[in-house]
Formats: sequence, structure tokens, C-alpha cells
Amino acid sequence: MKISMRFVSVTASVLALATLTACVAPAPIYQTSRYPYQAPPQAIQYHEAAYVEYGHVANIEVLRSETAGTGTSGGGAVAGGVIGGVVGNQFGRGSGRAAATALGIVGGALLGNTIEAQQNGPRVYESYRVSVQTDRGGYRAFDVQSPGDLRIGDRVRIDNGHISRM
Repeated sequence: MKISMRFVSVTASVLALATLTACVAPAPIYQTSRYPYQAPPQAIQYHEAAYVEYGHVANIEVLRSETAGTGTSGGGAVAGGVIGGVVGNQFGRGSGRAAATALGIVGGALLGNTIEAQQNGPRVYESYRVSVQTDRGGYRAFDVQSPGDLRIGDRVRIDNGHISRM
């Protein structure tokens, strides 16, 4: 059984293109906390966690953190160049085929490098710090992924590091 070289090249190109397109979408960022909120372990003081406190939301501020990107390693450019060369080789005859192959290599390398740069680029994350003034005059802060329906001035209950609206 003789398999056409063109069939093998087209199949390899489609498979490689499908693999690269799967890399384009950024990884999803999931919110992990829901209402009512759990204070981070470092915010809970054990002598205060044994009883219920009441207060009101004094402030809600946005906390932004950014992870540094790792840049490109060249792997995306190499993979893109190989795939682009295979695809470009499918078009034309003679010197036209050579030109299409060269164009495919260059275009694929640029595309592969761009995709890798997007994947390894810096990411920005947002969370919120909800500050609560207790009825006793103290302040407690809770770092949460989303403030939900809490607004400044809302009456809240703090029970073992959990904050909930009243």
C-alpha cells in the first residue's frame, strides 16, 4: 500500500496546526471563594476567633498583583517555522514551491513566536480587601476574590474568620 507524500504532509500540517491553535487561548482564572467569605489563615488571630463580632464595612479596595512573564524561548518560533514550511511546501511547483515554503517558514515562525509570547506574558490578577470596623472600635481586613454584594456601610457579622452580611 503506497501512501502519497502529499497526504502525509497535509495530515501532519493539520495535526500541527490543531496543536498550535490549542495553545492560543489563555488559561482561565477561576474564582475560588464565594460568599460568605473565609479570611486567610494569617488574618485570623486565635484569641479573637472564638467569638462573634459585629461591625460595618468601612472600605473595599482593589488589590492588583502582576506576575512577570517568562518571555519567549524560541520553541514557538521553531515549531511555527516547521509547520509553516510543511504547509507552504504544499503549494506551487518548482521555484514557486520553494518560495511558498520559504514564506511559510517565515510566517509560521513569526506566528509561533507571537503565540508563545502571549502564553508566557505577564498576567494581572485582581482581588479585594474588605475592611470592617467592629463595634468595639477595631478594624479587621479580609482579602477576598470578589466582594459580592457587600457595599461600604453594610452591617456584617464576623464568626470564626467568616464575614457575612446581616
